[in-house]
Amino acid sequence: MVSLRPPRLLLFGANATICCSMSPTDTGQSGACRPRVGIPWRTSAEEEEATISGKRGKTQDYMSAVERAGAEGVLVPLKDEPARNHLIPTLDGFVLPGSPADVAPRQYGSVNRGLSAPADAAREEADRAILQHAFAEKKPVLAICYGCQLLNVYLGGTLIQDLRAETSTAAPHRKKDLVPEPQDDPTHPATLVSGSRLATLARGTQAVINSSHHQAIREPGKHLRVTSRASDGTIEGVEWTGDSNWVTGVQWHPERMLGDAFSERLFREFVTAAADAREAVAHKT
Repeated sequence: MVSLRPPRLLLFGANATICCSMSPTDTGQSGACRPRVGIPWRTSAEEEEATISGKRGKTQDYMSAVERAGAEGVLVPLKDEPARNHLIPTLDGFVLPGSPADVAPRQYGSVNRGLSAPADAAREEADRAILQHAFAEKKPVLAICYGCQLLNVYLGGTLIQDLRAETSTAAPHRKKDLVPEPQDDPTHPATLVSGSRLATLARGTQAVINSSHHQAIREPGKHLRVTSRASDGTIEGVEWTGDSNWVTGVQWHPERMLGDAFSERLFREFVTAAADAREAVAHKT
């Protein structure tokens, strides 16, 4: 169960000003008091389109989810490396979103057998820069779908390039797996490991999740514990065990499961972890 804690006082800088840290339900707090969560653009194309039309596309779903949970969402540029590198250290936590791209197979010691979608090099570089900082500074990460796969590869894990082709599963993991193709994402049950973070947030070892992917984790990366699987064995959730840092990867899309209590608790606990990271940094200064 996610705890509701009273506001805390944070001090920033040599001439410290007082600002309230917040529990995830304190959505009425001013933006300056909220933990700042970095979210890289889903794709380079989406970032470029936004400069023309001002529309954020599906990246907005992630911004809205962290803001509903009580954080300030901050978009992290993909192509402007100096701006990206300047911004990342100022953030308190990170959400790595999904993407229609696939992680380049060479990154996990494989070759594209015609099953992997084109990679987005700028997105991969941004995620890797984020993860390097987050692990070094113990800042929380919620990695979603593609983000979960990139997290796994970053930690030395490997991927299944296409579930249907390589595992012969009949379970639908994306719209294209169903005929006729539905308007909404398919859903399916997932089993959660008792005592894991995900099981605690789901308040049980069973959950129904949405699904929009054709790749998945094959071999987990170093210090990643598998904490959720679909009925066909597909890995649906992983949790970092290398230290106390809050790092969780999910293969599904909780940002699109509006009104789902499990998804809301997942984002709220992540935001709490970001607030804790912000407070820890403040105590160092």
